[in-house]
Amino acid sequence: MRKVPKIAESEWKVMKILWSRREPQAAYDIIQQLSAREDWHARTVKTLLGRLVKKGAVAYKKYKNLYLYYPRVSEAECVKAESASFLARYFDGSLQPMLAYFVQEQKLAPEEIRELKKILERKERGS
Repeated sequence: MRKVPKIAESEWKVMKILWSRREPQAAYDIIQQLSAREDWHARTVKTLLGRLVKKGAVAYKKYKNLYLYYPRVSEAECVKAESASFLARYFDGSLQPMLAYFVQEQKLAPEEIRELKKILERKERGS
């Protein structure tokens, strides 16, 4: 498994936009999409893009006078790495206490409980 860079919470917002499309995106387009959700200045978004490039999570190609950004790591890879980090930090890497904690602390609808049971049964059967 390749090393996935640590992505800060604000950088996740940029990555979500990059993952949402298949083609590379210009900084201007990323800024436009984020400005609809966040109260960020264009310079903030450019700084975040620069950090992500430096970390190796994002790359860019130049086309005429535009820099077109695209992810170098998949969302699945980042979620897996972040999940493992969370599990290690808060539950000593053990999945059972984490699952027990969330199941006990969260309100679950009956259909969510049934789905969790199905997942655990499939896991128990080895599929």
